Order: sequence, then structure tokens, then C-alpha cells
Amino acid sequence: MWGLIAQGVRCSDCGLNVHKQCSKYVPNDCQPDLKRIKKVYSCDLTTLVKAHNTPRPMVVDMCIQEIEQRGLTSEGLYRVSGFTEHIEDVKMSFDRDGDKADISITTYPDINIIAGALKLYFRDLPIPVITYDTYSKFIEAAKICNPDERLEAIHEALMVLPPAHYETLRYLMIHLKKVTQNEKDNLMGAENLGIVFGPTLMRPPEENALTSLNDMRHQKQIVQLLIQNEDVLF
Repeated sequence: MWGLIAQGVRCSDCGLNVHKQCSKYVPNDCQPDLKRIKKVYSCDLTTLVKAHNTPRPMVVDMCIQEIEQRGLTSEGLYRVSGFTEHIEDVKMSFDRDGDKADISITTYPDINIIAGALKLYFRDLPIPVITYDTYSKFIEAAKICNPDERLEAIHEALMVLPPAHYETLRYLMIHLKKVTQNEKDNLMGAENLGIVFGPTLMRPPEENALTSLNDMRHQKQIVQLLIQNEDVLF
């Protein structure tokens, strides 16, 4: 140690101890220790996938697989809310049991509970799927009038996302495209899903009610375009 004043620091993800003076030289791509990951919800997305050694958070995979098995034709999917206490039960189950969580039809017959749990996972992320660092790039892309140039700008913004965020967003958009393909039954087209998922997947870096209000239509538009063009953009 460099004396009593400058004590060491410990990485909350992997437990590595280093001197404060040396910490700036340590690479920030550590392998998180699963024993230190106390929960699934509200955990940094990249930390979670590194700890579990998966391309995406298992909660995303499990919820989407369950929804695709039994909920794609459910009217108002992602728009209709499930019971809040049941959604909280799913959250606690994932936090407690990880990929052993039971979200089957026998435990939760209402598919809106699983859809609500997935949306809650995205809302609870400390850094949104569309990160604070890339937020302005996406908003500016949405403002471009020329459709081809707009898509190109969105694609460039996607390329800047961290790998775990990019892969999670890609997987979700493929899923939401399947939802839109059942629109005649579920009444959820790309525009409706954009309204639901816009503020869920992207939040402005500074909490400002006016900024959030002004950006809402651009958030909706970005998600709508990501769904409609997922085969081109990803």
C-alpha cells in the first residue's frame, strides 16, 4: 500500500485488489466472478453476460423463448400489463434461481406476466440497451429525412454499441419482427412496439423531463425502424 491515505481499491465484478495508484493501468475487461453477482435484474448487462459466459442475458433468452412458444398471437402483447405482483415474483425468481427460474405456463399462465418481466428487466438496467454514450447518435439519426441516409446513420450507431448490448438488441429485434408478423392476431405492429419499447431501451444520459418528452417520438421511430429493417441493420 502507498501509506494509509492511498489505500487499495477492489473491483466489484472480479474481486481484484490493486493500489489506487496502479488501478489506472489495470485493463477493464476482467472476467466477473459469478459468486459476486448477487442478482440478475439491475445488474450491468456486460457484467452479467461475462459472468454467465453467454452472448445475451439468460433472462432475455428465457422470456423470449417462452413468449414465442405460447404468446405471439396474444392480443396486445407487450402493451397489456400483467399483474405487478406476479411480474415482481418472476423478477425475484430470476434473481434467486438464475436460469433455473420457472416461468412455464403452469406457473404463469398469463403470458403478459412474462412480457412484463422482460420489459422490467430492460427498464432496470443501470445502462440501457441503447447506451447513454450512443443515445445522441440514435436520436440524431432519427432526425435525418432521407430514408437511406437515416438507416446508414442508425447502422453506424449500432456499430458503436458494446458487444453484449448489440447482441441483446439484435436478438430482441428478431423477436419483435416475429411479433409484427402476427399483427392480425396480436394487433401489435412495429409502430405500436416502438411506442412500448422506445423509452424502455433508450434513456437520455441526463434525467430531464423536457428532453425525454421531446425525444419520445424519435425513440419510438428508432425502435420501429430497427424492427422493420432488422435483416438489413444487424
